[in-house]
Parts: sequence; structure tokens; C-alpha cells
Amino acid sequence: MVDYNPKSWIKLIFASHKSDTFRILRKEIAYIGIFSLIVSFIVLHYFPKAVVLEKLIAMYSLIGFVLSLLLVFRTNTAYDRWWEGRKKWGEIVNDTRNLAIKFSAILIDDKDKDFFKKMIPNFAFAAKEHLRKGVVFEELDLTKEQFDVLIGKKHVPIAISEMMYAKLIELKRSNKITQEEYFVLDKNINALMDSLGACERIKNTPIPVSYSLFIKKFIFMYVITLPLAFVIQFGYFSALIATFVFYVLVSMEVLAEEIEDPFGNDESDLPTDTLSERIKINIEEVLS
Repeated sequence: MVDYNPKSWIKLIFASHKSDTFRILRKEIAYIGIFSLIVSFIVLHYFPKAVVLEKLIAMYSLIGFVLSLLLVFRTNTAYDRWWEGRKKWGEIVNDTRNLAIKFSAILIDDKDKDFFKKMIPNFAFAAKEHLRKGVVFEELDLTKEQFDVLIGKKHVPIAISEMMYAKLIELKRSNKITQEEYFVLDKNINALMDSLGACERIKNTPIPVSYSLFIKKFIFMYVITLPLAFVIQFGYFSALIATFVFYVLVSMEVLAEEIEDPFGNDESDLPTDTLSERIKINIEEVLS
């Protein structure tokens, strides 16, 4: 995620980064501009007195209003997914801190504290990469035995959670924690898996393909026929109008596609790397 100052208008207006829609769509913008010029040329030279075309502006204004409503709904839906993902990662941060504080207060043996000092951050690092393309084991603090167990697992965060539960049960059986303390700690470990499950639901449930196809086709048909509505009044400037409208409408769709999966490495995605590092720093401070 890009760290920026939202009040710095001048820098943001002239900023250029990977998520800039103009850079992403520059080829498509050029194609639409050339196509619109060709349409304008044909109309101006072969149908300069077509009365029907002069009446299209009102209809296209109405269609543009409907299309804008669809895109607003599309963008809001994508942002809801992004914001829900951020809330779930906020819950992971809080639950890891609460878990560390409780272990710090309850446990006496430094070896037991050291186990959870490593495993709680391991869960966060494994979770963030699990939501991407796979766990990076170099980020995890593991013994050789733990590495041998986890390397063969398809769902590493579950395996790490299982290790923490096994350790928790061992502490209970050895009377290092009471039954009541076990239930309190169990609640926080459960909450970690619940938050990860919610993130998996967001990632694995994209917007229905029929809805996405409809919006793309609607935008395409609207833009390529848009010069017909403006060419009689604006001449070749209608190509510029159509190109600009294409840029605005398609940019909204591109931005929605980018933020609806918030767990990747794009500049608009959630700062899960930073959050995981913050979790590690907090846990080490509490349990050291």
C-alpha cells in the first residue's frame, strides 16, 4: 500500500505510479481515440446532414446517467470488500496482542513464552502469504522439526494454529495453566482463525462474472457509439470527448477490480506486510 498525504493535491495530481489508470489504459485510450476519429470522419464527410444524429445527445445523456449508477455500485461493492479485509486484519492485530499479553501474565517458564513469541508472529506472516501465492518460509522463525512439519502442509496457518493448540493443551495437562485460563486463551486463538477464514471468503468469492461482463460490454458499446451523438455539433472534437469519457468510465472499473482483492502486492492493496512486522515487534516486546 502506498503511504501518501491526501492533503497534498499538487503532488497527487501529477503523481505517476503503477496503479495510475492512464498508464494501464494508454493503449486502449489510443485505440478508442483513433476509432472515434474514423467515425467522426465518416459522418462529417458522408452524412453531414443526418438529423437523427442530432437527437442522440438526450438519449446518450440518459444512458450515461444509468451507466454511472452501475459504476458507483460496482466501486462501492469493491471498496466494501477492501474495507472488510482491513477490519479483519485489524482484528488479527488486536487478537495477537491480547494473546501475547495473556501469555505474558500467565506463563512463568521462559521456554513456553519463547514458543508463543515465535509462533504468534509466524501465524501472521503465514496468513498474509497464504492469501497471496503461498507461504514464504524464510519469513518464519522455526526450528528444524517445526519446519519439517509445516513444509508438507497445504494450509500452513492452520498447521501453526494446531501447534499452538497442542502447546496450550500441554500447558493445561502439566498444570501450568488452569481450566479457566485455557478457555480464555482458546478464545483468542479461535478468533485468529475466524479472521483468516473471513479473509479467505473475500479472496475466493469474486464478483459474479455475468455482472462484470455486462458492465464491460455496456461501457464498450456506449463509448464506441458516443461520437455519433456529438459529431454533428462538435465535429472532430467528438473524438476527444469520447476518448475522455472512455478513460473515466473504464478507470472506475479498473480501480474496482484492483481493490476488490485487497490481499495482493498492488499499491492499493492492504499493507499486510507492515501489519505483520508490527505484530512481530509488539509480540516480541510483550513476551521478552
